[in-house]
Amino acid sequence: MSDCFTLPHEPRPREIQALRLRRSAPGVGGRERRQHRGRRAFALLAAVAVPAVAAPDEWRSFDIGNAGTAQVSVDPMPFEKPGDSFPGSAFYYLTADPAPEARLDAGVHSDAEDAPFQVDPLSGPIARALRIDNSGVDRGRALECMTAAIYYEAASEPDSGQRAVAQVVLNRVAHRSYPNTVCGVVYQGSERRTGCQFSFTCDGSLARVPNRMFWERARRTAYEALSGYVHSPVGLATHYHTIAVHPYWAPSLSFIGTIGAHRFYKFGGAAGQPGAFRYAYLGGEPMAAPHPRSAALDVAPDVALDPLALQKAYEAGLKAAQEGALTPTATGLAPVHSAPAPHYAPEVQQRGGETLYRGENLPETTGIKPEYANSGRWISQPGT
Repeated sequence: MSDCFTLPHEPRPREIQALRLRRSAPGVGGRERRQHRGRRAFALLAAVAVPAVAAPDEWRSFDIGNAGTAQVSVDPMPFEKPGDSFPGSAFYYLTADPAPEARLDAGVHSDAEDAPFQVDPLSGPIARALRIDNSGVDRGRALECMTAAIYYEAASEPDSGQRAVAQVVLNRVAHRSYPNTVCGVVYQGSERRTGCQFSFTCDGSLARVPNRMFWERARRTAYEALSGYVHSPVGLATHYHTIAVHPYWAPSLSFIGTIGAHRFYKFGGAAGQPGAFRYAYLGGEPMAAPHPRSAALDVAPDVALDPLALQKAYEAGLKAAQEGALTPTATGLAPVHSAPAPHYAPEVQQRGGETLYRGENLPETTGIKPEYANSGRWISQPGT
């Protein structure tokens, strides 16, 4: 017989029994939760069903702006209208014409017309950019002459003073009364003992060896001027002098202002207006050196070097040009000549000469069907 060890019976804890009773027994809270779920489902169903059965004019609360009421009128394009189309017109009208203020031809003008000049509040009309980039020879010579003018005329001037001198040189290049090259302007009159346009070209200043630092500074200013930089405070000035002197021509020209140690002037009347300038560089720079000295030229004054004489000559030349008799040039007035008549060989003269090239005996169009007679012509002006 074996002994068995048994544990005494212990009742289940009351907390566990109470928890099981609460889970199994239906209570008031359970019924309320089931009722709430039913109400929520009904409310959701009503929210979906009411707009579906409502009349279209009762949907105002569901509108988004004027998405359903905006009226868009679509006009047929010209190539969609009978009689307004032509071959390839669909591609022509594929994009709309740009706005008037954004047209590509805005500001485009002929070289024979005066382009609009910008205006400075103090100096009036200002010059346009003049870029000298024709070739290596012209560019190198122009840079050398411009650097010399800036160095010997305004080496100790601030940047504004040096740029003003460079702008006067460019204004003369563009003016009809002066040479159309930089070196031609800088060394004009250098063959005389007195009367040169820039004093350093005839007073012995070129004999001095330039300071390297100041020369490089003047060279940078010259490079900017020849690359299109415009110094607006100078305006259309073509003359200047230091504040230490008072030349005879100063009261007769239009004073613009003082920059650094120089006073700047422009021509009066028509010679100082924008129409007297042509900012188109043609090249042909001469040697970057003064002209050979000639004692015979010191006897009589040169009209082309006198500012007042140039101003009067331009006025007279402009008046004569308007009457069709003369045209103003850099050296004065020149008659207006028409193109000479061409000369033909004797055998061409016998066959008719000039009449052979007038297009008077062109063959008529024959053998073309009437529906193709106007092929290549506009049916109507596009865009109208």
